[in-house]
Amino acid sequence: MRNAEKSWLKKLIVGCLVLIVLLAGLIGLLLYYGYIWPNNPSRSQYPVRGIDVSEHQGEVDWQAVKEAGFDFAFIKASEGMDYRDRYFSQNWQQSAAAGMIRSAYHFFTFKSPGLEQARNFIAAVPYEPDCLPPTIDVEFGGNSKEMPEKERLQAELNDFIQEVKNTYYKSPILYVTYDSYEKYIAGNFEDCVIWIRDLFHTAKLKDGRSWMFWQYNCRGRVDGIKGFVDLNVFRGDAAELRGLTSANSYALIYR
Repeated sequence: MRNAEKSWLKKLIVGCLVLIVLLAGLIGLLLYYGYIWPNNPSRSQYPVRGIDVSEHQGEVDWQAVKEAGFDFAFIKASEGMDYRDRYFSQNWQQSAAAGMIRSAYHFFTFKSPGLEQARNFIAAVPYEPDCLPPTIDVEFGGNSKEMPEKERLQAELNDFIQEVKNTYYKSPILYVTYDSYEKYIAGNFEDCVIWIRDLFHTAKLKDGRSWMFWQYNCRGRVDGIKGFVDLNVFRGDAAELRGLTSANSYALIYR
C-alpha cells in the first residue's frame, strides 16, 4: 500500500472514531435530558399513564398534568419515623381538584420500627375512601447501608402494613426494585399489589408474580412540571384502575 493510501485510510479511521464519539456523546446528552429513553411502552398496550412526585418536583400544575394525558399519581407523604414531604398537602389537594386518581406513598427506612413509621404516615395522610391504596416504597437506594436480615425487615414491614390496613381498609401497594423484591418481598405479602421499577426493559418478576404498576422512566418530561419526573403505566384499563380504589381491590384485580 502506498503512503498516500495509508494516510487516507488513517484519516478515515480517525474520522470514524471521532464520529462515533460524537454520536455517543449526543445520545448520552439526549438520555440525560430525557429526550430519548430505552423504554417506551405503547399507549395501545398501556393506555393508563401516571407519574410519581415528591418535593423534588417543586410546584406542580396538576391541571396541566391531567390535560397532558395522565390519570394517576403517586405522591410522597412521609419517610421513616418523622420526615414529612413539605409539598404533600398541596399536591394531595390540587391533584384531587384536577381529577387525578392518587396514592400517598411512604419511603420505608430500614433502621426504624415499622409501627412508628406507619404512625408518621397516618398522621400525614387523611383517610379518603376513593383513593388508591397507600403505597410503601421498599428499595435500597437512599436507604441505610446496613441491610437488615430478611425476617426482621419483613416483621417491621408487616407491622406497617397491618397498621395501614386498619386505618385505610386497603392492602397497600408495594413499590420495589428487582433487588428489594428478591430479598424481602418474593413469596410474601401476597395481598399487596406490586409496583415495579425497570428503566430499561419490559417489567417482569422472576417468580412470575403479576405487577400492576410499572415505573419505566426516571427522566420524563411532563407539562406542568419543571425538570424531570418519573413516568409509570398501569396494567389495565381505566375502570380497573378505578376499581383499585375500593376496599376489595385485591380481589378485583387478581380475580
